[in-house]
Amino acid sequence: MKLLSLLPFSILYIISDLLFAILYYIFRYRRKVVQENLRNSFPDKTEAQLAVIEKAYYRHLADLIIEIVKLDSITEKQILERVKFKNLEVITNLLNDGKSVLACTAHYSNWELGMMAFGICIPAKSYVIYKPLNNTAFDKWFYKVRTRTGNIFITMRQTLRAVAATKNEVTAFCFAGDQTPIREEARHWINFLNQPTAVITGIEKIALQTGRIPIYLDMQRVRRGYYEVECTLINTELAPAGTTEFPITAATFALLENIIRKNPPFWLWSHRRWKHKPIAE
Repeated sequence: MKLLSLLPFSILYIISDLLFAILYYIFRYRRKVVQENLRNSFPDKTEAQLAVIEKAYYRHLADLIIEIVKLDSITEKQILERVKFKNLEVITNLLNDGKSVLACTAHYSNWELGMMAFGICIPAKSYVIYKPLNNTAFDKWFYKVRTRTGNIFITMRQTLRAVAATKNEVTAFCFAGDQTPIREEARHWINFLNQPTAVITGIEKIALQTGRIPIYLDMQRVRRGYYEVECTLINTELAPAGTTEFPITAATFALLENIIRKNPPFWLWSHRRWKHKPIAE
């Protein structure tokens, strides 16, 4: 992977085209999972429309894999050329005023590259909450790559300890808000993409307990390998009508659903997001 990352993007994208064919046509990697997720999420779309989204998703997935491999050797200059923040002052103004933030994003576009750019650009320590991989070798590789630009990575189970330890510092804590809770912790459910969805409410609880400002990072693909990030204050008025419990969480997922509906191929459809089902009372 280290040697592969040294190749220029032009060569890597040729490899990505080959990887797409292997994933989509030969191995049919999680095709049934992707098709089920798309069909349940967009019941109003025809099979032909869903097939177009599915194929575009696998092209994006191949690019994503190759771009993540490239992160092992990418320079800060290349990162800043490929990720532009549309209105980073929404965050930097808060940080410069001594207010800490909770930056929420999702498994959309190239979130790994986005977090690396975020760590370079903000004037404060950036803590990124992550779920360790089961494969120890890959987990070590990812950790090394992810921390190259100054981000401090904290496992999900250490989140509250890290928040408490930095209560007197100006910091940015970053979360992928669409993580799936384990079955035992699936206590709060919302309607997301037409399906009952178990969600983690930790961001909301931290925001209310510490006064940190929740912000959403919307990362959109401009063209192959280039992205733009828009920073948005999470306004609870965006929560669906009738929401009384966890309005920040509801508003966050309403934002994400709107983003996905506008550009469906760039979310992580091969993830088994709906493996948990509500248990009837």
